[in-house]
Amino acid sequence: MNLRSANAKWSGNLKEGNGTLRLGSGLFESKYTFSARFEEEPGTNPEELIAAAHAACYSMYLSALLSDAGFVPEKVDTTAKVQLGAGPAITRISLFNETVAPGVSPDVFADLAAKAKEGCPISKALSAVEIILEAKLA
Repeated sequence: MNLRSANAKWSGNLKEGNGTLRLGSGLFESKYTFSARFEEEPGTNPEELIAAAHAACYSMYLSALLSDAGFVPEKVDTTAKVQLGAGPAITRISLFNETVAPGVSPDVFADLAAKAKEGCPISKALSAVEIILEAKLA
């Protein structure tokens, strides 16, 4: 079993309070606030961290699928955008991918890109949310 962790601390009320996020590995620590999450203040927030996790997971999974099919990618570049709507609730996740994989046809790539969207562990965990994919072969 592979277990990962993170810690979040919060002090104060929702709007004026603040918190810190720390990955279990210790490689990332950041402050977070109401304004960074719901307004335009610089800083991280839970949705940005979900986007980072989803982009990383999708890129790795697509790389694995391509490699297993005999097409070792030179680059798998994915950006994830997590939309926070009323409620608040995550209403959509958009994945934008550009891949360089010599020898793979556009049709095979499209099939593998779609399989990666459905099969990466983060996509599975977030399956209650609409996930859209724009993937292109460069």
